[in-house]
Amino acid sequence: MPSLFTSSPRHHPPRYLEPTQAAGRAFVMRGVKGNVVMLNLLRFRDTADYSQHPALAPATPISGAEAFDRYIEHTLPFLRDSGGELLFVGTGGPVLIGPEDERWDLVMLVKQRNVESFLAFANNAAYLAGLGHRTAALEDSRLLPLSELNAVVPRQPQPM
Repeated sequence: MPSLFTSSPRHHPPRYLEPTQAAGRAFVMRGVKGNVVMLNLLRFRDTADYSQHPALAPATPISGAEAFDRYIEHTLPFLRDSGGELLFVGTGGPVLIGPEDERWDLVMLVKQRNVESFLAFANNAAYLAGLGHRTAALEDSRLLPLSELNAVVPRQPQPM
């Protein structure tokens, strides 16, 4: 029987490294037309964990950031061949608005010309062969698909 003095298991927040089937279906069902920009928020492991992809593991341990560099080097040719481009890569840090304990090490904006080209890229077998570097590198991540608004921007009033 539990008591007030029984310690509960330590809570570990969930990690988000891959989309769920439901999230993937919702993304496709949005019916985004034209360019899609993916906002990537990435938090690295101190030491890369290649336990799920031992064939990709380097001879000696490397940092999560180094593993992610290997992922980017592997990925860029496939991204470019699919019509995509890396728009922005920058360092992150603690958030200005949001949970105080949340931090992101790297932020990226990746542009694809449409949903179909993104899906073709994401399902390319040669690209997927190096995906283990990303998995080994990341402690946590977020991926937010963005689509452009085709709204008219209000004009500034003209001086009289």
